Amino acid sequence: MNADDMRDASMLDLFRLEVETQAQVMSSGLLAIERAPLQQPPQQQLEACMRAAHSIKGAARIVGVQAGVDVTHVMEDCFVSAQQGKVQLGPRRIDQLLHGVDLLQRIAASAEDLELWQAGSGRKEIETFLRGLENSLQQADDRAREPQAAAEPEDEAVPAADEAAPGKNQDKIKSQDQGDRMLRVTAAHLNQLVSLSGESLVESRWLPAFNESLLRLKRLQQNTAQSLETLHDSLREGNLASAHLKALQDVRQNIDASQKMLAERLTELELFERRNSSRAQRLYDQALASRMRPFADRVVGYDRMVRDLGRTLGKQVKLEINGQTTQVDRDILEQLDAPLVHLLRNALDHGVETPQQRRAAGKGEEGLVTLTARHHAGLLQITISDDGNGVDLEQLRASVVQRGLVDHATASRLSDAELLHFLLLPGFSMRDTVTEISGRGVGLDVVHNMLKRMRGTIQIFSEAGHGMRFQLQLPLTLSLVRSLLVSIGGEPYAFPLAYVNRTMILERSQIESLEGRQHFAFEERQIGLVAASQILQSGDAAASDDRIALVVIGDQTQTYGLQVDRLLGEHMLVVQPLDARLGKIKDVAAAALMEDGSPVLILDVADMLNSVEKLIAQGQLSKIQGNSSQQQVQTSKRVLVVDDSLTVRELERKLLSNRGYTVRVAVDGMDGWNALRSEPFDLVVTDIDMPRMDGIELVTLIKKNLQLKAIPVMIVSYKDRQEDRQRGLEAGADYYLAKASFHDETLLQAVEDLIGEAHS
Repeated sequence: MNADDMRDASMLDLFRLEVETQAQVMSSGLLAIERAPLQQPPQQQLEACMRAAHSIKGAARIVGVQAGVDVTHVMEDCFVSAQQGKVQLGPRRIDQLLHGVDLLQRIAASAEDLELWQAGSGRKEIETFLRGLENSLQQADDRAREPQAAAEPEDEAVPAADEAAPGKNQDKIKSQDQGDRMLRVTAAHLNQLVSLSGESLVESRWLPAFNESLLRLKRLQQNTAQSLETLHDSLREGNLASAHLKALQDVRQNIDASQKMLAERLTELELFERRNSSRAQRLYDQALASRMRPFADRVVGYDRMVRDLGRTLGKQVKLEINGQTTQVDRDILEQLDAPLVHLLRNALDHGVETPQQRRAAGKGEEGLVTLTARHHAGLLQITISDDGNGVDLEQLRASVVQRGLVDHATASRLSDAELLHFLLLPGFSMRDTVTEISGRGVGLDVVHNMLKRMRGTIQIFSEAGHGMRFQLQLPLTLSLVRSLLVSIGGEPYAFPLAYVNRTMILERSQIESLEGRQHFAFEERQIGLVAASQILQSGDAAASDDRIALVVIGDQTQTYGLQVDRLLGEHMLVVQPLDARLGKIKDVAAAALMEDGSPVLILDVADMLNSVEKLIAQGQLSKIQGNSSQQQVQTSKRVLVVDDSLTVRELERKLLSNRGYTVRVAVDGMDGWNALRSEPFDLVVTDIDMPRMDGIELVTLIKKNLQLKAIPVMIVSYKDRQEDRQRGLEAGADYYLAKASFHDETLLQAVEDLIGEAHS
């Protein structure tokens, strides 16, 4: 077995592992769907099954197992139809799909036997399965069970794999004997070795700081010796007793001896520190190297896949792979397969043109797709580019508006980078029809989700007529993370550097207020200003001068400047996963230990961006204010507006928000009552006539509640009769204002009379 055969065998092993993992996902999902009511299938399980089938299909295409592609494609169609409500997954279809899962596992187990699955008994079984499922999809009702006879071919296919296995295993054993000696080590032990070596590397950096403290001690001793020498000279001139002079001389000698010993020990410590740092770095490099694999291990078979897929699409395409020797962390490399396949398929289907189109554009008939891997600025950078036609930005802009993602005015202002970012949204596709290659909007979403899990980022570039480029950036390893250390609420926190756009010191005079929220100018854009202490609920920001320390995070469509107490600098941290029993902790990704052994939390930037959006949507975002020599976060007073009329509700919200109040809205009395029991408010403004619970009932409940009765309540109603006013005031309202007569200032003045100004 030559080296090429070994690489192919390795890819088949990875394919089997992929099938094993995804088959379990589909089996569990199908069983959960079967247990659910027929009319209400769990959408989450359907989505998981569809994605699992899609992943197996991509993996099967890479290794050239067409049988796996055929089976998963029709299964994927079934899951998508169920998601869209076109078919129901009853017992019979569940049986058929489970049989398809079993069939995929047997295809993977004997994937080397191409004859079995292309023309033998295995192909007959596949054809039977495909016809059965396709016929089932054309029927409206699904009540009956699938006949058990369909499972009989399974017994015929298994021996073929078993008979072929001994000879193939012998070939593998002989090949391994001829090469370097291999040793089996579990992934858990390898991860622990890398983690411990990483901790050694981090802790070795504690010695320079300790060495510096001893140098300060040495300087202090020198100053003490000089002071003692001066004292000795002055006392000797004063005819001090000889015994006292002798005692003073002994102290001088002891000081000199201490200085000499400290100098020797400092020299030894400096030598040890250099040796220890070098040894810790070599240990970590070697441990990390044991986890590293060349990028070529992942891209075996990609050139054939691109060639075959290009022919299927009627295109001539060449794949050029650069940086095959680039070393990549094993965990990252194993998860790169699906994203790279999706991006390559995207380049072929959406990017490279047909030969006729390329000739008309003055290009060669053969298109070029380039896949490049390299280390850059301490990160793994992977680039996939093509020389196709690029993305029609105007078509993309129209598609974004058509899907209701933004309005026409906003779409017209979007930059190219912001517009291209919409391609990463789930379910977004530029194709109107679904084919075996594309159209479901799954591919780029898979890429984006993988990068989030790996603490990576993606950038998309498109040049009309010249092609498209996807640039992925990932950490070299997941065991260490380069981080920006900051202080928030007096506690240290770490931002992964991959998610930090910029750090800056902002003058308070540069803060502007737009629509009641604070912004500042950054790269010709207005960026929202948010206090990190509010997101993490870590108390008020520490006092400072008129300048604010900021960390800018986010992407083209969602960028914010987070105000922190101080910027503490860049640190390399050993990632320590949080105990699984804690579950997902809001805004926190992991933990780490600093050089001095103190713990620090590594922040989840994506989660923090979601938290900011939630604060804005709920009207709870606090403002960062400054006066004279210090800055502080001041929370505006909170008003609950309860009205079933959208127009009145929005009018009151805008009036109060523009005056600086934080406003939360409720659509009726019941909604308002639920909000009052879950959040604090300084004032309630309510209508009377509303569904579910009217304003009088709401006021009565508020005034009867011991915790809420102190909250002032203002009734704003169209009812202007005296008896209506009396009824509202008797229920406990503190103010009654008629909608027919109130003006902007009337409402605002009434609010200020009840609770004062927004920030008073």
